Amino acid sequence: MHSILRFAVLVFTFAFINDVLASDQGLLPGITEKAHYKQAQRPADVPDDAYLEGSRLRIGTIQIRAENIFNTNKSENDTKLFRLGNRLHIKTREETISKQLLFKSGDYYNGRELAESERLLRNRNYLFDARIRPVRVHQGKVDIEVSTQDVWTFKPGISLSRSGGKNTSAFELEEINLLGLGSLLRLSNKTSVDRDSLSIAFRDPNLGSSWWDFSIGYSDNSDGNSNAFGLDHPFYSLDTRQAGGVSWSEFNRINSRYDLGIITEQFFIKEKDAQVFYGWSSGYEDGWTNRYRAGLTYDQREFSPVEGSRGTINLPEDRKLVYPWLSYERLQDDFRKDHNRNQINRTEDINLGWRMTALLGLSLKDLGADRQSVIYKSSIRKGAQFGDYKTLLWSTSLSGRYEESDWEDILLSAQIQYHFHYSQQRLLYFALGANTSENLDADSQLLLGGDSGLRGYPLRFQAGESRWLATVEQRFFTHWYPFRLFNVGAALFADAGEVSGDNVNGSHPVGILKDIGFGIRIGNARSGLGSVVHFDFAFPLDGDGAVDDFQFLIKTKNSF
Repeated sequence: MHSILRFAVLVFTFAFINDVLASDQGLLPGITEKAHYKQAQRPADVPDDAYLEGSRLRIGTIQIRAENIFNTNKSENDTKLFRLGNRLHIKTREETISKQLLFKSGDYYNGRELAESERLLRNRNYLFDARIRPVRVHQGKVDIEVSTQDVWTFKPGISLSRSGGKNTSAFELEEINLLGLGSLLRLSNKTSVDRDSLSIAFRDPNLGSSWWDFSIGYSDNSDGNSNAFGLDHPFYSLDTRQAGGVSWSEFNRINSRYDLGIITEQFFIKEKDAQVFYGWSSGYEDGWTNRYRAGLTYDQREFSPVEGSRGTINLPEDRKLVYPWLSYERLQDDFRKDHNRNQINRTEDINLGWRMTALLGLSLKDLGADRQSVIYKSSIRKGAQFGDYKTLLWSTSLSGRYEESDWEDILLSAQIQYHFHYSQQRLLYFALGANTSENLDADSQLLLGGDSGLRGYPLRFQAGESRWLATVEQRFFTHWYPFRLFNVGAALFADAGEVSGDNVNGSHPVGILKDIGFGIRIGNARSGLGSVVHFDFAFPLDGDGAVDDFQFLIKTKNSF
C-alpha cells in the first residue's frame, strides 16, 4: 500500500510540473521547436562546403583563438573573482590546439575534416567547447578560424560520493591540462567500499606533438598494489591509415563476492595483462571506415584464499591465456550535434551510424598458456532519428571462450536508449539493458544494485546468471546559472530490474525490484573535472526490512 501511495504521489507531481513547464506562463520559457545545431556560423560572403570543395581551394592561414575560462570583455564576467581565476589558470597553448587539427595550411579544403577536428577538440575535457569555421576566401585560398574555450582544470581538495548506502571519499591533487599542454597529472588518496588506495598517474595523449598516447600509473592499495603502462597510437580519425601500441598492467587485490549487499566470500587475485598490436585501414570511403588489427595478448589470473577471512567455498581456478588475435571494425560516419541531452548547456556529438567490431583469438600452450582456447568478442551499435525530436540508440555485444569442447565465460549484453527531446529544456529518457551469461568465470558476478542503476537499493544487492534493468527519467534543464559557474537541472525517475538464474554464492533472486525518486543535477560549466554532479533521493518499492526506506546518492558522472 505504501509503495502504491509513493508511486501515485510521484506521478501526480510529475504531471503537475510537466503541465506548468509546458504552459506559456511556465517556470521555464517554453520552446516549441528544438534548435538545430550546425557547423559554426560562417560569414555571409563565404560559400558553403560543396562550393569550396568543388573549387579545389586550399587552406590558407589558420587562426587559433584559445579563450580563457572567463571572457572578461563581457560585463557580467568582469568581476574580481573571474579575473583572478583567469590569472591563476594556465591557458591552453595554441600549439596544443593546432596539433590536434586534421588539416594544415596548404591542404585542400575538406568540410568533414573541420567537423571531425571540432569533435576531437570537444572530446578533450580541458575544453568547454570548440568551433571551427572558414572565415575568408581570397586568391584561391580559404582562411580558417579555430575557437576554443578553456575550463578550470586544477582540482585540489576533498571529494565525496555515495551510492547503495556506501560512501567513497578522496583527497586529490589533479591537473588535466598541465602547463597548458593537454597532459594529466594526478595524485590521489581514495577510500572506497573495496579498498583504500594512494595513487599517482600521468598521461600525455599527444606525446611530443604526435598522436602517440602515453600513460603510466602506480597505486599502493590496502589490499595490494597496481601499476600500468601504455603507449598507443590510435585510429584517431576516420581517415587514419595506421595504428599500433603496447600496454602492460599488474593488479594485486582482494576480490569480494556479494549477496544482498553483504560480502559473503573473499579471495586474493593477481592479475597480469600485456598486449601489443598493429592496425591498418584503407581510410575514409563514401561515409565508411574499415579498420583491421592484429595483436598478441597475455592474460593471467592467479587466485588464493584471503588469510583470516571467512571460508571460500568456490575458489576460482588459475587461468593463463596467451593468444594472437585478429580484429575487424566497420564504422559509419553519421554524427549529429545536440544540446541538453546528456550534458547541461554543452554541445554533444552523437553518432547514429553503424559501428561493428569482431575479434577472434587462439590461446596456445606452445606460447605459454595453460589451455587451448578460442577467444571471441563482437559488438554492434546503431542509432536512428525520428523527426527532429526523437532518437533511438541500440547496442549488443557477445564475448566468451571455447575450450575443451565446451563454451566458457559467455556474456551476451544488449541495451536500447530512447531520447524524446520535445523542447530545449525538457527531455524524456528511457533505457533498457539486459545481460545473460553461461559458465561465467568464478571470479566474475552479474550484480544488480545501487551502484549499477537500481538506485533505491544497497550496492551489489542481487547476483545471478542473467539480469535486466529499465529506467525512465524525465529530465529538466533550467536557465538557472548560479554565480555564472554552474548549470542546474533536475530529474524524476523510476527504475526496475531483476536478476534470475542460480546464485552459487548466496540467496536466490527475489524477483522484480522497483524504485522511484527525484534528483538535482549540477553541471560544471567552468570545470573539466566531472561533467555532472548527481544528488538523488531514491525510494525502494520492494524488498524486506533489510532495505532502507530511501537511499541518498551523490555521484559525479559524465552524463545527466
